[in-house]
Amino acid sequence: MNSFDSPQPQRQDSLKRRWQEIRKNVGGAPPASSGLLLGNPKDINLLGFPELDDDDLVSTVVPPVTIVLEGRSICQRISLHKHGSYHSLAKALRQMFVDGADASQNDDVDLSNAIPGHLIAYEDIENDLLLASDLKWKDFVRVAKRIRILPVKSNTRKGRGGI
Repeated sequence: MNSFDSPQPQRQDSLKRRWQEIRKNVGGAPPASSGLLLGNPKDINLLGFPELDDDDLVSTVVPPVTIVLEGRSICQRISLHKHGSYHSLAKALRQMFVDGADASQNDDVDLSNAIPGHLIAYEDIENDLLLASDLKWKDFVRVAKRIRILPVKSNTRKGRGGI
């Protein structure tokens, strides 16, 4: 008989005991053996893994966002929580999509000129398409589901011959 054939009641009992200890101590702090720390959010330890820092914790909550450039079949992904502002995002987009772009020489980059001839929009959690930079940065990071880079259409219309 191998370990797959026999149930592991010892491990289940251990987990049940830990869960009961946590439930019993809801009014106070859970026991240190539970692996959960309550109090200051910065002190929260994710299931007893002390090697996780704040950036790792945020990355488990905020997934990367897909970036779609119209006309290309391959998408990119970017972690918005690693950027502190629209300016930083614009620099990253320029590096991704503009050939020969160097981030060190592009200090005046913003979303309006990050990718020449294109407009940067985003889809929110309700699938609405909105112009990027309309929200405060933190709100944008919270609601953006997909970034779409759309070509700007020119306003020139070809007139009809006789009119």
